[in-house]
Amino acid sequence: MSRHRALRTKVRRGIATWPVAIVGLVVLLVLGWLGWSWVGGLVERRAAAQAGDCDEGDALLRIASTPSIAEAVKQVAEAWSGTRPVVYDHCILIEVQSIDSDVVLGGLTQGWDTATIGERPHAWVTDSMLWANRLGAQNAALLGGVPESIAASPVLLALHQDQAQAVQSGSGFRWTDLPDLAGAADGWGRFGHPEWGRFTVAMPDPATNAATAMAVQSALAGASPEGKGPVTVEMLALEPVKSTMGRLSSSKPAQTPATTWEAMKLLADDTAVNAAGFSAVPVFEVDLYRHNTGKDSGTPPSQPLYGVAAGGPTPIADFPFVPLAGDWVGEAQVRAAQAFREFLREPDQQKTLAGAGLRVEATTERPKPSPGIRWAAVTDTLTPADANTTQQISAAWATAGDGQVVTVLVDTSKSMEEPGGDGRSRMDWVKQALSGQVNRSVSGSLGLWEFSRELDGDRPYRQVVPTGPVAAQRQALLDGVAELEPRSATQLYTSVLALYERMLAGYQDGKRNRIVVLTDGVNDGGLTFQELTSRLASVKQPGKDIAISVIALGPDPERAPLSELARSTGGTLSVVEDGRGVDAALGQLLSAE
Repeated sequence: MSRHRALRTKVRRGIATWPVAIVGLVVLLVLGWLGWSWVGGLVERRAAAQAGDCDEGDALLRIASTPSIAEAVKQVAEAWSGTRPVVYDHCILIEVQSIDSDVVLGGLTQGWDTATIGERPHAWVTDSMLWANRLGAQNAALLGGVPESIAASPVLLALHQDQAQAVQSGSGFRWTDLPDLAGAADGWGRFGHPEWGRFTVAMPDPATNAATAMAVQSALAGASPEGKGPVTVEMLALEPVKSTMGRLSSSKPAQTPATTWEAMKLLADDTAVNAAGFSAVPVFEVDLYRHNTGKDSGTPPSQPLYGVAAGGPTPIADFPFVPLAGDWVGEAQVRAAQAFREFLREPDQQKTLAGAGLRVEATTERPKPSPGIRWAAVTDTLTPADANTTQQISAAWATAGDGQVVTVLVDTSKSMEEPGGDGRSRMDWVKQALSGQVNRSVSGSLGLWEFSRELDGDRPYRQVVPTGPVAAQRQALLDGVAELEPRSATQLYTSVLALYERMLAGYQDGKRNRIVVLTDGVNDGGLTFQELTSRLASVKQPGKDIAISVIALGPDPERAPLSELARSTGGTLSVVEDGRGVDAALGQLLSAE
């Protein structure tokens, strides 16, 4: 019987393919839906932003700008608004206000008058880093970031056409020549015109006129090792530098205009040499352009002033964009300010600034017509002084005219032993700052008091050095500062009243009589603040104004009453977080009107 082998096929059982296909299709559909939703949402968000409809609504960015650049900043702001900027889901609206830098500084540090100058800004465009330095010296907490330059403008000497031609065709002019030139009876003789008499230069107060401050700095820079800066704090204590400062100050016209703008107007009104009381004034190139084209007043002068570029290192105004900080500045404004600053620095926007008479890296084009302006290339620039030194230069200028009578009242309470930064106590920093001021002072009168508790019998205050001419008692003042040391309590208000009454008794007419208080703690005995203000009001004498200014050191001082005390007497309040800021704050305070 034959056998048949059965042929068997081995079958492998598994999952059917159609369910896999269905699952894959579902996954693709889900992913496609999610992708479409994301793209759709992005498109919708962009469309919403372009339509001005943002999830968090509108946010307003307020910019305060110095008049020199305000018109151009407004043009750039309009262009930025056209891009419909969105920050943190806020549609950003921008407002630019033209406002003088001294008004902005005073408002930020001493109290912002909303009724007069509108709401406080979130950022500030000013003409020089000098203003940012002053803000930092008075209250560094108001600086929201590092200021960055958006344009530049050199400092020129503005004169009438004939005088400008004489200077340019003669032996030339350098800022370091200014002290000798301005002090000579026949200064114009150097330029071939002795019949014109003195070469007199108007120097409006450098504390409020940055062009003057930079010209003064340039004149002092000749004493630096390379002759082009930077001027240092140590240099200001050298006798040759103090002599230069004294000669500069003494050579200024008796009736010096308050501002650079006023000086240009007076100079333009009469073409005769020295008809305005002076021959020339330092100005920023952009301000001279605005003056000559009538952009500042609406009407060009009948005869433009001519700008002369001095030989040697040229001081340059850097027009910084200064971000601000405070309880009125939200995160949306912080980020919006950053975005607008970057927009200002883009090439197209830089050309807008150039069209306003400023210098930028993006273009060498200059506005036309520009009467009186040569737009000369700057080949050598002044190395600027640091933030502290700029305050000390202004303070030295203020003392050089012998127009200040200052008595410093120093807190010697126990808290002055506390750390003040860099391993030194608050008192160490205060003593260093005071010694520096004594050494750098050119003239004027200075006295020193201290306050704590029971320093002179039951009195919480003591006169360390009577108020008198610095030149006659410089060593006594230095010795008095050296002997200051922390003791016990902080009886401030009783001490302020006693010093105020002493200053009234010795009031010097025709000079700025002022009290400067350095304190780091709360008043803890003696008169209350209400009693102090009442007594001050009762002893005050007409025509005898004595400003009380305060430097509040550290986190503990009662800032509200100190601010009111300063404001009510015409003084200022400066706030420094630690001892390292005292020197700059003191210099800024002494330079202020």
